Amino acid sequence: MKRLLNILFVLLCISSVYAQNESIRVGAESTDEYFPLLEGKRIAVLSNHTGMIGEEHLVDVLVRNKVNVVAIFSPEHGFRGNADAGEHVASTTDKKTGIPIKSLYDGRDRKPSVASMNMFDVLVFDIQDVGLRFYTYYITMVRMMDACAEYNKKMIVLDRPNPNGHYVDGPILDMKHKSGIGWLPIPVVHGMTLGELALMANGEKWLPNSRQCDLTIIKCKNYTHKSLYQLPIAPSPNLPNMKSVYLYPSTCLFEGTVLSLGRGTSFPFQVYGHPRMRGYTFSFTPRSISGAKNPPLLNRKCYGVDLRNVADEKIFTKGFDLSHVISAYKNMKMGNKFFTQSFERLVGVDYIRTMINAGKSADEIKEMWQGDVAKFKEQRKPYLLYEE
Repeated sequence: MKRLLNILFVLLCISSVYAQNESIRVGAESTDEYFPLLEGKRIAVLSNHTGMIGEEHLVDVLVRNKVNVVAIFSPEHGFRGNADAGEHVASTTDKKTGIPIKSLYDGRDRKPSVASMNMFDVLVFDIQDVGLRFYTYYITMVRMMDACAEYNKKMIVLDRPNPNGHYVDGPILDMKHKSGIGWLPIPVVHGMTLGELALMANGEKWLPNSRQCDLTIIKCKNYTHKSLYQLPIAPSPNLPNMKSVYLYPSTCLFEGTVLSLGRGTSFPFQVYGHPRMRGYTFSFTPRSISGAKNPPLLNRKCYGVDLRNVADEKIFTKGFDLSHVISAYKNMKMGNKFFTQSFERLVGVDYIRTMINAGKSADEIKEMWQGDVAKFKEQRKPYLLYEE
């Protein structure tokens, strides 16, 4: 009965998704709410290619309205969003406006310098997220919250919908596995917008030394956690469409294995395979392309599974789904050598690898984190800005 109710809920959501998308307004569109907070201030903007207001980028809108933008901070993938995952991104200058761009993903400690922090009075943050613990934009946001708290700077988050915001799933991060792809004690799929997550980081005192940031959230309009928001712009090079965004919570786990998940193809996170997988006719060959210059298993023909035709409602019903990893693990017959050290950084706990090695099913392992999900849903309630 519970599964049937979940399926009915998903179908109801899908039936209204297009109408919702047309009526939703992102925080950046409510200029009347945050422009007064910028008057007479030196403004820095932390954004990337997704920070659009209609057909115009936030930075261009601010400059056109005579806002004193003195610096742009860029996250992973760079200000224009075309760098590889984890790639060194150099500081430079925005050719259109002449504003200096300060990279926060330049291979050092990913924190702004003292000189950079002294340049501005208010930081405006506007980036489209996809709602996963291992998607790094929230980490950039929280690190900048900490920097702003340390230097007594105000931070304004222009909120955007979470395309995976309709559910919560997966274990809470064991903080011994804290890393650049897992920073806060939250589930794999946290179901929150970045504005809500910023409030939670402040309220739960998750910033170093329990610092708290002077924070203002500009909310989305006409958005709820039941909205299936269709992203107007691909959020990063390897999430090219909504199918990749929906599959990402589960297929990203292959980053912690010897398999390819399709980086170096036109359908990353929508397939998985390996040259030694047996029993499959589908194949793909990772190539060096923009956004994936040196993908795993480069130029090697991989056999495996194509998930591009899996219905969205099936993906939603499964949620954070270990069945793909377990199926590939059984096929490869490598035992623990199937996994890399990154696997625990992605899943956030030790017991998942142990239980897969012990032959447990995806459903059996999923039961292990149901307490985490219930705990987190209760913990996050004070910080939710939108109806569940």
